[in-house]
Amino acid sequence: MNEILRLFPAHVSQIIKEQVGDRWNKLQEIRLRLFKPIELNFNDSIEWIKHVEFATDERNFVLNQLSEHSLYRLETELKEGFITVAGGHRVGLAGKVTTTENHVKGLQFITSFNIRVAQQIIGIAEPLIHHLYDESNYCHTLIIGAPQSGKTTLLRDITRLISNGHQVIPAKKVAIIDERSEIAAAKNGVSQFDIGSRTDVMDACPKAVGMMMMIRSMSPEIVVVDEIGKQEDVQALLDVFHAGVTIICTVHGSSLTDVKKRLSLQQLFSESIFNRYILLSTDRKGRFIYEVYDKHNELLATVREQL
Repeated sequence: MNEILRLFPAHVSQIIKEQVGDRWNKLQEIRLRLFKPIELNFNDSIEWIKHVEFATDERNFVLNQLSEHSLYRLETELKEGFITVAGGHRVGLAGKVTTTENHVKGLQFITSFNIRVAQQIIGIAEPLIHHLYDESNYCHTLIIGAPQSGKTTLLRDITRLISNGHQVIPAKKVAIIDERSEIAAAKNGVSQFDIGSRTDVMDACPKAVGMMMMIRSMSPEIVVVDEIGKQEDVQALLDVFHAGVTIICTVHGSSLTDVKKRLSLQQLFSESIFNRYILLSTDRKGRFIYEVYDKHNELLATVREQL
């Protein structure tokens, strides 16, 4: 977790390291709020570092580390409200928004940070991968879940299994369009996660553009994208579908019914693109629950994982 610890001054980094201990695989978020204690969110609990106040000097240090001492370099990211750092970790930002003609121009006076810890959990997709395969090919699959429900972690392991092959299922050529550098966490173009031996990555590229670039250049059998939602994403997914390439993607939502109500996604459902859905949630014990449904909304499998 050196990619995260380097964001903090040495004294704060040491305190966080000591409190987390050997629980990095259970840590979901580090939340920083100006003039308040540091909050640690684990899979099953919330803890505070109450004797450390996140003061202005610490805030400025974190910003300098994120921007490499040049906030101008982060102009695009500041408009989006988040920054992806090495290791695939995403840092959300909040503060005063500046606008031009009702469009976000950037963030000023940043007062809150949400460091979302990226995890690779090898094998998490194994109990459900065969439910995504139908006779001779993988199914067009939509993974649905709320923030922090494990969508990207699951998507990453599904990609690894498809790319390597699993049991009697042969390996497939996979293309990841990694707009936010979270799935593969590429550094200088090289993935920092195990995403399989037959996977190619288009890093830091808008999804809609990247999908068609990969179709033309890398002849994938499977296209993988994270967090669809914009109208241009939907049109690109339709183009991928009509090109005969299998789609596996994620979307924010609490249920399939909820997702189907989103206007920007309705064409995907009107053309019956997906024949598998994976719904992600958590129970009271902090376990992650994966439910696999077919295109008729019939439940195929339920998997519970204690991460």
